[in-house]
Amino acid sequence: MTTTVIILLSIIVCLALFLPFTVHAVEKELEAFLFVLGILAVSITGAWSWELVGHAFTEPIEISLAVLITGLLFRKFRGTVTKFIEMIEDKIGLKPTIIVLVFGLSLLSSVITAIIAALVLCEIASTLRLSKRDTIHVIVMGCFAIGMGAVLTPLGEPLSTIVTSKLAGEPHNAGFFYLFNLLWEFILPGVLLFSVLAARIKEPQISSKRKVEAESIKDIALRASKVFLFVMALVLFGKGLTPLAEISILKLPEWALYWANSISAILDNATLAAAEIVPSMTNKQIEFLLMALIVSGGFLIPGNIPNIICASKFKIKSKEWAKDALPVGIAVMLLYFIILSVVPVASKY
Repeated sequence: MTTTVIILLSIIVCLALFLPFTVHAVEKELEAFLFVLGILAVSITGAWSWELVGHAFTEPIEISLAVLITGLLFRKFRGTVTKFIEMIEDKIGLKPTIIVLVFGLSLLSSVITAIIAALVLCEIASTLRLSKRDTIHVIVMGCFAIGMGAVLTPLGEPLSTIVTSKLAGEPHNAGFFYLFNLLWEFILPGVLLFSVLAARIKEPQISSKRKVEAESIKDIALRASKVFLFVMALVLFGKGLTPLAEISILKLPEWALYWANSISAILDNATLAAAEIVPSMTNKQIEFLLMALIVSGGFLIPGNIPNIICASKFKIKSKEWAKDALPVGIAVMLLYFIILSVVPVASKY
């Protein structure tokens, strides 16, 4: 890869990081913006192929259909869902309800998938009658928790599927519970932490007399189409930037590998894992890499699929997301760095 290509890809990364916070038009049309950057990145690296085009069109189908179908189901059964959540709230109170639902949902996400968990989180946040500020807070912390919980099995999200697949042979022989065995002692406390943080709401609930109107079918379909474009953009973006990741990340020591992978804030973590994970890595290197991808995936909206789904549902702006996510996320990432640096890898294999 030439110096010119490296410089151009670095510029694209900077544009993806900073323009959504500084240019209103970009923030408003984030999906289209990332799609254009993805096309540019693939063009610069000469990575175009019919296989890539096919992948870019097929990869978003499952996610978009899940968003569409689940949205329609929640529209039909909104009353039942609302009564269930309100029943729990009446029994244990608002803050314990948030903790219990976010924690339980995040662990279930490893089975029901992060996509479905994100859609359920949206319904929970809609039902709790929170102010906009507190709704954003619950959503952001909830997406952090779901992003962590979903990685525990290959069913939860593409990241765990790819890692398990790439490490299936020697020396790791990764099976269904490989990631659970490797990461549970880091993931479970993290899920609990973000569940508790989600309950740190600051404003009183909106009056119970306020009626939350059901979404129109048009709104649901529009959100599904935006998710489709967003995922397509991430496929192209990730493919175009893979060469940059390969030359700048793979040969780094563990501590540098950890912080370099905070780029997952703007890149799909499954794409990064596909580019970086190799069987020759030690379990310790894998721990550093995966925890960095998982935590930093909650920093910004493009970092993880649940973020995209929830931000689209509640029309959360990039600045609003980052304001809640970055201070907590960076602190948690630093905490995990310290823990990973001092905790030895158990002999689990």
